[in-house]
Amino acid sequence: MQDFFKQLKIQRWDDHRYYHHSRINQSLHLLSAISFLVAYALLFKDPALAALVAWLVSMTSRQAGHFFFEPLGYDHVNKATHEYKEEIKVGYNLQRKVVLLAIWAAAPVMLWIDPTLFGYYEATAGIEAFMRHTGELWLAVGVGGLLFRTVHLFFIKDVMSGLVWMTKILTDPFHDIKLYYKAPLALLRGELIEPRGNMDHAPT
Repeated sequence: MQDFFKQLKIQRWDDHRYYHHSRINQSLHLLSAISFLVAYALLFKDPALAALVAWLVSMTSRQAGHFFFEPLGYDHVNKATHEYKEEIKVGYNLQRKVVLLAIWAAAPVMLWIDPTLFGYYEATAGIEAFMRHTGELWLAVGVGGLLFRTVHLFFIKDVMSGLVWMTKILTDPFHDIKLYYKAPLALLRGELIEPRGNMDHAPT
């Protein structure tokens, strides 16, 4: 169990120091984390609505921070190229995220073309039915993406790495709030990039 939590700490720290330099990205992750907690609460009452919140607010804000605001050039703090970071990324790197997001975007398009989704759903008209079915598909995409990469890590690394990564993903909203709650204030002070000293050592 001690090794499990040690790996979890390493994966979290590597994710932070390699992919979260931008204060805008950190602030968007804070928004994402809060909305993910809302989605977690909704999951027990209305899974389709939970998925809509998770994908439309949480994932959109989170990935926008990575794609549009995070520096993608040479990382002078960690002395690493962007290509190197993409290669060693345990979970979904930017290239894998593009594939996942493409599947996510394809779901409502498929429903628009065929509202029954090849006979899976009853032919129900209306925007509410369309949105609920989209939410259900997005929930399946989210769960499928999580399980696919977890099992994939079982084979390319080991079972421990896969389980640690899955735990990290599921608990990221709680950890991100703890890590980035000060980011909006830093951003208001005009601090666009977290100071190098903060990125040199993992927090205890």
